[in-house]
Amino acid sequence: VDKDIMKIGGDLAGVEQMQIDGSVQFDGVGGLSDHISSLKEMVIFPLLYPEIFERLKIEPPRGCLFYGPPGTGKTLLARALANECSQGHMRVTFFMRKGAECLSKWIGESERQLRLLFEQAYQMRPSIIFFDEIDALAPVRSDKQDQIHSSVVGTLLALMDGLDSRGEVVVIGATNRLDSIDPALRRPGRFEREFRFSLPNKEARKEIFKIHTRDWNPKPSDNLLEELAEECVGYCGADIKALCAETGLCALRHRYPQLYESRERLQINMDAIKIKANDFSMAMQKTVPASQRAVPSSGRALSAILKPLLENTLERILKTLQRVFPHAELALKKDQQQGITSTCLKICQSKTCDLDEESPSISEEKLTHKAPDWKKAEFRTFSRYVCPCYGSVFKAAENPRDQPTSYRPRFLLIEEPGSGQASDLAAAVIHSLEKFPIYTLDTPTLFASTSPDETCVQLMREAQRTAPSIIYIPQIPLWWDTVGPTLRSVFTTLLQSVPRFTPVLLLATSNVQLGDLPEEVKALFNNEYEEVFRIPRPTLAERRHFFEDLVMRQAAQPPALKNN
Repeated sequence: VDKDIMKIGGDLAGVEQMQIDGSVQFDGVGGLSDHISSLKEMVIFPLLYPEIFERLKIEPPRGCLFYGPPGTGKTLLARALANECSQGHMRVTFFMRKGAECLSKWIGESERQLRLLFEQAYQMRPSIIFFDEIDALAPVRSDKQDQIHSSVVGTLLALMDGLDSRGEVVVIGATNRLDSIDPALRRPGRFEREFRFSLPNKEARKEIFKIHTRDWNPKPSDNLLEELAEECVGYCGADIKALCAETGLCALRHRYPQLYESRERLQINMDAIKIKANDFSMAMQKTVPASQRAVPSSGRALSAILKPLLENTLERILKTLQRVFPHAELALKKDQQQGITSTCLKICQSKTCDLDEESPSISEEKLTHKAPDWKKAEFRTFSRYVCPCYGSVFKAAENPRDQPTSYRPRFLLIEEPGSGQASDLAAAVIHSLEKFPIYTLDTPTLFASTSPDETCVQLMREAQRTAPSIIYIPQIPLWWDTVGPTLRSVFTTLLQSVPRFTPVLLLATSNVQLGDLPEEVKALFNNEYEEVFRIPRPTLAERRHFFEDLVMRQAAQPPALKNN
């Protein structure tokens, strides 16, 4: 059947082209530059530069999967992609369907809806089909699942990569539960690329704040945005957007409180509404992040009260942790390395050096000349760039620590009983390493589900798949006594099955000394390799600094006068 001339019969709800907000562009999406670059080469480059793929005789990827916590920008990025593809002479049709909308109570109707959707998308190609909440449409097929869901999943598999070619039809799926999707969808030819949308780090949060406040008059200063990005740990993109909206309402309440008491429309002066820094503070007290509504975030910075006491200890912990887990050094010094890389690339571009002239073709059997040393280094580590013209500028690339190797990284913080410092210091360590995915394996997380063993398996596998990552177990002696022998065996088996050089850090705290710990827990951490850090008591100078700030500065100052 020729699909170009085939007529689509019957009513099909929701298949028509979706009218989306045209104001959302790639410049309105913050903190997702890597995902945007990958989507451009998947969708936009085949439309603008088809000769590249014809010359290389390759097919561009035709499917990708977005997964991550709610509010991290999965649907927003899909809308921005549709708008970017519909500018100028390019016109891309965008279809958006919810996973539950494709299901029907009539037998065979769900499969028919999917077939008609793909056929109309093929006729209106180039097109994008976006399945939101795809885990409701294509769950894992098992004996417990009914036959209707298995038939729908089989139809979707055949449509995405069957005998017929999809042509210029890109399929994008979004989900919050990656493990609930059928594994047959997660292979090349269907969902070829998987994009993880994690909670934004400090730089990404600052970029998102700039996007949502760029139309404000006056604009917030960079120092204020830097402080907000530091304070809003655990906030996703939707939380930051809601925080900015709540800040504007707080400024309105502060300037015109009579609006809430009057039933009539009052005349107001919009220029008199000024957003101040304390409006953000009031808005943060009223806003609860989406990630903290179910499970609170494990990472938080040291409070202003605790800084005089624990700041020096935190620096010592981070220095020791960098020797045990070298990836932590790259996370803490990422900005400095990015500056070195960009400087070297700018110098090379200014000198117009062609790095590919001396590289041999893949069809050459023998090298006509000896390969330079910097090329050998490039073959040894593909992610490293050594400049042939200005090697001294990027001398740090020759250091093997730029390609860190972590051998079974584990770290235990031991405190004196009753001191209560380990929880604050562990949270500060996690806050410093927030660029890495954090998986908290505490007892509330395990026993919140009906199957703690299954939850432990999912978290451990997800941590291994998103390495470098961190597994955090607070108060591991109490945790070890609470869980049963089955869960202990599952945990130790999964931990031993992780490859030794995989950068998955096991971070734990304990209020029991090392000699009194159970033998199984003691075997997890090696004291000789600095994997055990004993938290000392605050020194005399730290205690004096703490009380001096508390008594002499805070308590001695009179409260500020409030004018009416």
